[in-house]
Amino acid sequence: MKISSQKLFQKLVDEYKIIGEKGVINFSLKNLTIAVETKDTVGNLLQEWLKAWMLSENIEFQENQNSQTFPDFHLDVDDRTKGLLEVKTFDWKRGPGFDLANFDAYCNSLLDNAHRLDSDYLIFAYVMEGSEITIKNVWLKKIWELAGPSGTYPIKVQEKKSVIYNLRPSTWYSERSQFKPFNSLEQFLSALNETRYQYPQTRHSNGHWLKKVIKNYQSHTGILLKIK
Repeated sequence: MKISSQKLFQKLVDEYKIIGEKGVINFSLKNLTIAVETKDTVGNLLQEWLKAWMLSENIEFQENQNSQTFPDFHLDVDDRTKGLLEVKTFDWKRGPGFDLANFDAYCNSLLDNAHRLDSDYLIFAYVMEGSEITIKNVWLKKIWELAGPSGTYPIKVQEKKSVIYNLRPSTWYSERSQFKPFNSLEQFLSALNETRYQYPQTRHSNGHWLKKVIKNYQSHTGILLKIK
């Protein structure tokens, strides 16, 4: 059964009612079983659980065999430019500490694969007590609905010793957050372009980066983005 990310989200949240459900993480080796209380494995295990759930629901998908490359799942196995699904998890008590994408790699990828801008992010927030996890909430978002500005750059990034490594999410679900997520794809791209201009390591090569991304996006989708 071929379905969209939105339909998958509806099946998972509205029909299967995953929010509020609990799970226990154990590990068995020979005749000894232990309760796993570290959070290091939660993200990978939730992604493996999601894969098993999609199989049980007869949902058509292909998993990316390289866990280090984007995306985690292809929901459209016939057209690799559509149905891109990335899975993210975070500890509800600590907030979203995951990366949206590597800054340089993401910017470079948009020059030829601007359809990636339409990818969906399926996000699980969990609470862990001992070896028991509870699904606190689940969201389906576009990258521009997760990213937002910061006090340092027009877009929030992970920066160490003046080097930008990753794009980081805003606290999109919090009304008290000082920095809100972007309102549109155009706003996201504009902030990304301005950040590239302000960041010394990409300023010299920024050139017509935004124009090239807009042109490539139009070639993939037929939509001409209008960004001032």
